[in-house]
Amino acid sequence: MAKRDYYEVLGVTKSASADEIKKAYRKLAIQYHPDKNPDNPEAEDKFKEAAEAYEVLSNPEKKQRYDQFGHQGVGGAGGFGGGGMNMEDIFSQFGDIFGGGGGFGSFFGGGGGGRRTKKGTNLRVKMKLTLAEIANGVEKKIKVKRHLIADGVTFKSCSACHGSGQVKKVVNTMLGQMVSASTCGVCGGSGQIVDKKPAEADSRGLVVKEEVISINIPGGVAEGMQLSMSGKGNEIPGGIAGDLLIVIEEIEDSVLQRDGNNVIYDLYVSFVDAALGASIEVPTIEGKVKIKIDQGTQSGKMLRLKGKGIKDINGYSKGDQLIMVNVWTPTHLSREEKDALEALRDSENFKPDPGNSEKSFFDKMKEFF
Repeated sequence: MAKRDYYEVLGVTKSASADEIKKAYRKLAIQYHPDKNPDNPEAEDKFKEAAEAYEVLSNPEKKQRYDQFGHQGVGGAGGFGGGGMNMEDIFSQFGDIFGGGGGFGSFFGGGGGGRRTKKGTNLRVKMKLTLAEIANGVEKKIKVKRHLIADGVTFKSCSACHGSGQVKKVVNTMLGQMVSASTCGVCGGSGQIVDKKPAEADSRGLVVKEEVISINIPGGVAEGMQLSMSGKGNEIPGGIAGDLLIVIEEIEDSVLQRDGNNVIYDLYVSFVDAALGASIEVPTIEGKVKIKIDQGTQSGKMLRLKGKGIKDINGYSKGDQLIMVNVWTPTHLSREEKDALEALRDSENFKPDPGNSEKSFFDKMKEFF
């Protein structure tokens, strides 16, 4: 099933302010919260959909990528890196949308739990891609060092907060006693501390391991775009793993130049080939192909190889390859060559006649774009 537009999900326009986006999400979160809709899968799906839309549109960087590239620009399947939404993600990241530290659970009187789920730190890697890899998409395997919970480690409830993750303090005020809650400094809010651990693990029960991760890069990505893999970052005791962020870097091609989803190639032909016509081999992203140069081709003519460009990141269409024809004028001539050309200097066919030539450069550009 196709994903709905995030602006449509929240019921706002692209020009909506950050405050308007937050208010729209708050309204939907209240309407479809699990505590208000127990055992209602449809309401839960709408709750997750709204959280996914807010996660992207509330982040200026992700919002910009989404506006430019759609769902593929933010990982292809939402702001949580394509890994799907779950309640832990939502409550851990947006539990304070209503203000205060209690999260959704305290707002609705329970349900979501008094302790917010912690999330491990994200990892960021740079991925260099060739023009061919960018055009069609590619699967890459990389080695990443992650903090993982060690095998054999066991945890016990934190004695300082009794497993709640929060330390409560009673404060006397002129209005009477008030209770404030803060994150437990012993367990960091997880509610757990290490009981037993192997020698190689640190005090939190974590070890550093190198892991090979397979990454599917969609076709049509661009320089600076950031993709996300949910749960492939650092782990944290009592919480969920962070994400792996992949920043795209384009390797400049020595022959072809990218222009959006199109690629441009400068073709230089001899005066003889331009005058008499020829069949010439040119490079493309997918390999070499032969093209026809018509008799009397003028310098500046543009040829189009349809579908030989870059795949659109939002769909299945592909850009084109534009070939810019440049007629090469020789700079060093032999005596025989000079004599042959002198004999043709006054020929009517060799005199410029712009009135009978092809359309101007700007007219041709209008046709192409």
